[in-house]
Amino acid sequence: MLAIILKGALIGAGATILMDIWAFLYAVAVKENSPNWAPIGRWFRHLGKGKVFHTDIGLAEPYDHELVLGWIGHYAVGIIYGIAFVLMMGEGWLDMPRFLPAWIFGLVTVAFGWFLLQPGLGIGWAASKTPNPNKVRLLNLIGHTVFGFGLYGTALLIA
Repeated sequence: MLAIILKGALIGAGATILMDIWAFLYAVAVKENSPNWAPIGRWFRHLGKGKVFHTDIGLAEPYDHELVLGWIGHYAVGIIYGIAFVLMMGEGWLDMPRFLPAWIFGLVTVAFGWFLLQPGLGIGWAASKTPNPNKVRLLNLIGHTVFGFGLYGTALLIA
């Protein structure tokens, strides 16, 4: 069981790394800023204090190390997703990874962002309070598709 959990952690970390590479390349290609993990770090900090939903995370009490906490939280969630996915799929999938289940799982994980994180940050359900919610939603779906590719690709590398 420990071996499966460790492989799941590696797969989740690998998928998160691929997602970050994609986000960086996208930001360079369209000349936009890369994702800022500081607001997510602030959200994680307040989550630990029992506050889940904010009207505007920018108005919440700041934290000196929120950028670092945001990155740690980002990777922790990716690793947890990897472990959960591998535990759901079992050793058979680890022995012979298949893309479709990884892609579906990656797409399903976007729901946590749309219905927990984004409202928690104060940007609405599925980014409904942002200037261009459909763009955010599309980028979320693409990013989580890349995460699914990362689950599959990392599993192939360690199989």
